[in-house]
Amino acid sequence: MIQSMTGYGKCVLHLPRKKVTVEVKSLNSKNLDLNTRMPSYYKEKDMEVRKKLAKSLMRGKVDFSIYVETTSGESQNAINKQVVSSYIEELKAMSSGDEIHFLEIAMRLPDALKVVREELDAGEWQLISEGIDKALLEIVQYRKDEAFSLEDDFKLRIANIQNYLEEIKQLDAQRLSNVKVRLRKAVDELKVSIDENRFEQELIYYLEKLDINEEKVRLANHLDYFLKELSNDHSDGKKLGFIVQEIGREINTTGSKSNDAAMQQVVVQMKNELEKIKEQVLNIL
Repeated sequence: MIQSMTGYGKCVLHLPRKKVTVEVKSLNSKNLDLNTRMPSYYKEKDMEVRKKLAKSLMRGKVDFSIYVETTSGESQNAINKQVVSSYIEELKAMSSGDEIHFLEIAMRLPDALKVVREELDAGEWQLISEGIDKALLEIVQYRKDEAFSLEDDFKLRIANIQNYLEEIKQLDAQRLSNVKVRLRKAVDELKVSIDENRFEQELIYYLEKLDINEEKVRLANHLDYFLKELSNDHSDGKKLGFIVQEIGREINTTGSKSNDAAMQQVVVQMKNELEKIKEQVLNIL
């Protein structure tokens, strides 16, 4: 079945000292365009995450994020005792004063605080990796659900084009006869003598140029092929896009060969339906 490239997945993990939120969003794109955001201590797992995303999502503009919220009340900043003590000693050497006052000054000086770098914990990452898998399952299901409405719309549009094709066939049954009558009338109005054999040969040649039997057959086959690919086990938006191009080519050729106002009006309706399909097929995985 088809899948949309638009999707969203989320998983929230409550770990002993932190709350971790994994979020995946995707939009349509010709290829796989990955953008990952995560705390620096998880960066070494970036390639692992990208492989997971590529395997599950395959195509689309994908934004992946890991947000961490500390819940233990512990601060990641610590006093750099050696630096602060050095500052205080220098201040004492420069002037006399209260040690508390010197401490206040020292704490405002550069490097008085140091950031405690958190190291990657293997057990913690295993839980986060499982959370990523859950978020990916959610976004894939979202894509499938989104595709249900697209599939119904595709089937409706294709059915409309098939109905218009039946109208074309009915109009075509009388069209060439009408063209032949118009040409004969135009020649008669000229009131000149013509070689009837030559006229018939030229007429046959001209009518062959207007014949759309091959276009009707190919168009019907392309429409059936599109419906067949919709029900395929694997979603292939690019293939559907190629089929849509072929459908458009046959519709355009039919319009250029029609030489009939009523038929051209039907062709315009077919093009209108096809444009709606083109817009939606860009969002198919």
